Amino acid sequence: MSIVENRKARFNYHIEERFEAGVVLSGWEIKAIRAGQVQLTDGYIVLKDGEMFMIGCRINALRSASTHVRPEADRTKKLLMKKEQIRRLIGKVEQKGFTLVPLDLHFKGSYVKAEIALAKGKAEHDKRDTEKKRDWEREKGRLMRTKVSGPRKDD
Repeated sequence: MSIVENRKARFNYHIEERFEAGVVLSGWEIKAIRAGQVQLTDGYIVLKDGEMFMIGCRINALRSASTHVRPEADRTKKLLMKKEQIRRLIGKVEQKGFTLVPLDLHFKGSYVKAEIALAKGKAEHDKRDTEKKRDWEREKGRLMRTKVSGPRKDD
C-alpha cells in the first residue's frame, strides 16, 4: 500500500533501475506517516561511508506527539540495504550523471519501505517532450469521450 509518491522524480529523471530499502524511523514518525503527514517531493539520497541516507523527506509531527521527544520534521533518515547492493550503487552513482532519488514510501507488512531509483537527469527538451505527451493523452481522452457521448446524427 503506497503512502506517498514522488511524482516530480519521474518528470525530472529517466529511471534506470529500482530498488527497495528499509527506512529507520522513530515512533512519532510512524504515527505521523499513518496520519498522512509526509512529503517526499524534495527528497534525495546520499551515499556516505558505505551507508545510505534520505534527505528532504519531511514528516510533520502530530500535535499529540510525546512531550519528552523533540520531533524534527526534516530529520535525515537512514536507509537499510545489503552491503553488496550499496557497494554496487556507489559504483553506479560515481558514473557521470547518475543519482539516487526516492520514488515512494509504502508499507510492507508493518514496515515502511522506500522505493528508490538509480536515475539520470532529464534535459530541458526531454521535459518538454514529457509534457507534450501528457497533454496529448489528455486531449485524446477528451476527444474520445465527446465522440462517444456527443450528439448522434440520425438522418
